[in-house]
This record gives sequence, C-alpha cells and structure tokens, in this order.
Amino acid sequence: MFDSPIARLTCLCLLAAVLTLGLALQPARADIGAYVLVDARTGAVVDQKNATRKWYPASLTKMMTAYVTFKAIQEGRASLDSAVVQSKNSASEPPSKMGFKVGTRFTVDTALKIILIKSANDVAVALAEAIGGSEPNFIAMMNAEAKRLGLSNTRFVNPHGLPDNRQVSTARDLAILAMALRNDFPESRKFYNHPGIRFGKKTLRSANREFLLRVPGANGMKTGYVCNSGYNVAASVTRKGRTLIAIILGAASGLERTAFARQLFDEGFRKGNRGKAVAGLSGTSGNPPADGYCRRNKSPGPKGYMARFDTQNKTRGGFLFFAKADKEEEIDDSGFTLANGKPDWNKILDRTLGPRRVAYRPLVVGLGNPKGTPAVSASTSGLVEITGDTISVEDIPLPAANPVRRAEIEIRNKMQQTTASAAAIPQAADSSQGDSEETQQVAPGSIFRKGLDFSVPVPAPSPRK
Repeated sequence: MFDSPIARLTCLCLLAAVLTLGLALQPARADIGAYVLVDARTGAVVDQKNATRKWYPASLTKMMTAYVTFKAIQEGRASLDSAVVQSKNSASEPPSKMGFKVGTRFTVDTALKIILIKSANDVAVALAEAIGGSEPNFIAMMNAEAKRLGLSNTRFVNPHGLPDNRQVSTARDLAILAMALRNDFPESRKFYNHPGIRFGKKTLRSANREFLLRVPGANGMKTGYVCNSGYNVAASVTRKGRTLIAIILGAASGLERTAFARQLFDEGFRKGNRGKAVAGLSGTSGNPPADGYCRRNKSPGPKGYMARFDTQNKTRGGFLFFAKADKEEEIDDSGFTLANGKPDWNKILDRTLGPRRVAYRPLVVGLGNPKGTPAVSASTSGLVEITGDTISVEDIPLPAANPVRRAEIEIRNKMQQTTASAAAIPQAADSSQGDSEETQQVAPGSIFRKGLDFSVPVPAPSPRK
C-alpha cells in the first residue's frame, strides 16, 4: 500500500499533521521563562535556560539596592546605625510597604532587613534617598555598579522593582549580582536568610519562607513579582561546603517558583562543576515577555504541582518538566485533598518541597537607634565615574507616572479632605535619641500612618500566592 515514494510521503505528512493537532489540543501549561544555576564561588554554570534573555527583575532589584548600600558602608560613607527618614516621596510608594509616618527615622540596618525580608517598597526608596542623597542619584549609583560588575543587559530606573518596562535584566546578570552581594559583602547573608520579621506586634512573612524552612541547606536570597515578570527568585543553598545560586524568572506561582528551585538544586548538587563561567555568557537571546505575562502563564494547579514536583514519585517529579506534557489526568488526588474537596496545601507542600526542617522564627526588628545621616560624596551628587566613563544623574530616567496609581492617590486625597479624622497625617516625633525594641513592643502603632494610608500587607495564606 505504501510501496511508492509518494504514498510514503503522504503517510508521513498525515502523521505529522495528526501529531501537530494533538499537541495543539493539549491544554496550555505553565512554564519558566528563564533560569540559571551557578556555583557561588567559581561562577561556573551548572544549568541554564534562556539565561541571557531580557526579563523584568521585579523585587530582585532590591539586591542591587542592598549592594549599593553595603558598598557605601564599606567605604565609610554610611554605617548600619546611620539614619534613614521616611520622606513624603518614599511614603507614596504602593505596597508591599511598611506604611511608616512621614518623618519616621530608623537605621540603615533596619531598612536592609525590611527590604530584603519583607520587600517593602517605601523603605527601599527611603534607603535610596539616604544613601544617594536623592532617588535619582541612587539610581545613577545602581547603574554605575551594574556597569562595573558587567551586567551587560541590565538597566535600573527605580530602587524597588515596581512595574516599569524600562527596568530590565537577565538571569545571567542577576546571578552575577547575587554572587557579588554574597561574596563581596558576606555580612549580607544574615539579612536575607530569615523567613519573616516581627515589628512590634506585627509579624510579616517573607515570600521566600517555605523555601527557607523546607529545602535542605537553603539560606537565601530574594523573591520578586510583578504581572509582566511572573514569579522570580534568587535562591541559594549550601550543602557539604558547596553553595549554588539559582535565578528563576517567570514562574506561574510562588509554589511553582519554589518547587522548581528545589528540583534545580537537587539535580545541581548531583552534577559536577565544569560549566562555562556565567560571566562568559554573552549577547541577548530575546526580549522581555509582552505585557500581561501573568495572565497568559497560568498556575499549574494542585494536580499540575503533584505531576511535576512530587518528591515521593520520582518518575513524575522529574527534573526538567519542559520536555513533555505530564499526564495530570492519571494523578490520584485523594491523598492531597480535604474532605470538602479542596486541596490540602500542607500535604502538597510536604510532597513538593519536603517537610519543614526549621521552625518559623521571625527576626525581631525595631527602628533601632539612628545616628546622623550617610555622607553623600561629590561623586554621587551629580556624576558617577566608572572605569573612565561618566554617568550623569540627569541621564537616569525616573519611572513614568502610573496613571492608575495617580488616580488612586487623587481619590484617596479627596476622601481624606472630606473625612475629619483623616484630614491630616501627623508627623512622627524626632527619634534622634533612639527607640529600643522594648519601646516598639509597647506602642508599635504610633509610627504608622493612620486611616486610608495605613498599609502593612501580609502575604495571603495560600502557598500559591
């Protein structure tokens, strides 16, 4: 029947069409946009996918905010006790935020802990203003450090990572930054390895808490999320004296981000250390995703998580799940479903990440005892020189005004003007004499903004958020 060449060619074409149609009819599945796994000491690439594709860093930006701050401390321009002041500009940032009153003073030490653990945007801007003298100056310093470190596809326009499509990086660049933060400033490790903070009576959990509490050897570093980036993470794990750093960009949920990181590390520690240096990856392999990435890259759902990441079923919890579709319909979900039919997230976490190995103990944080302000050198007041090149502060664009955010602020202001109880926001008292942690335990609410401006958001209890 298929003896003739034409008949055989026709048969092959029909078979290809059937296979293509079958693949097209498969439901859309979540994917990881880009990732890279490197040795923290040597920079050798253990594994990677799209490591040089441009992506939106979201709150991974705060690693550079911390790096610039630690460098200022190293150079004597600031100290951990230097004062940071919550300005009107910094207080206007949207959540995630602490919501301190305008004028509240706290230490650089406190600010670093808050931005690296809680990821508060208002504190990130306040810290930038303290170290750089102004937000534009600090952004110039961020870009100067990015150039010095060789982050060839990275551009910063704000110190926190809130949405701005001009702010881009790559997994490769962020891995170099994470290595530099860890290796250049070993003291930074005690700031980003905590699952949460306790400020007075308020407990604020890190979005990286389940990774830190469940994955063997986990010790950092930073998560990030905006819709256009999906769920990002810079993670580090140390086992038997060897530390690996992973940058994962574009996951569909917090759980997928963490579960994929766990698999990446488990496989990475079984591999050798002979890869090309991450700095040797060059060029650009693609542009950032189109707007609305989070709406296209849907969460895998309970069965999807179990099909891809179940640690008790090695045949389904394979390392790289991009190669072929998992048969989720074959998954028996009776073992991780509650009596009411809803997912039992505790069991899903135990099966995809492993049981909790460390008890949840948030780091106690207070305002500290601020002493003076950081010294802004001449090099940061207008021009920044790096390897012979000069970057003008005026050349560093500030984020464009978000029309939605502007409308929200205008509505809030109008509502405050018509509400007697919220007609004015009182300024914080001068805390130059310092505030002990005991004082914060007694009356922590006194430093927070009241009414509509009060904002200390806590992550949703679902591990998928």
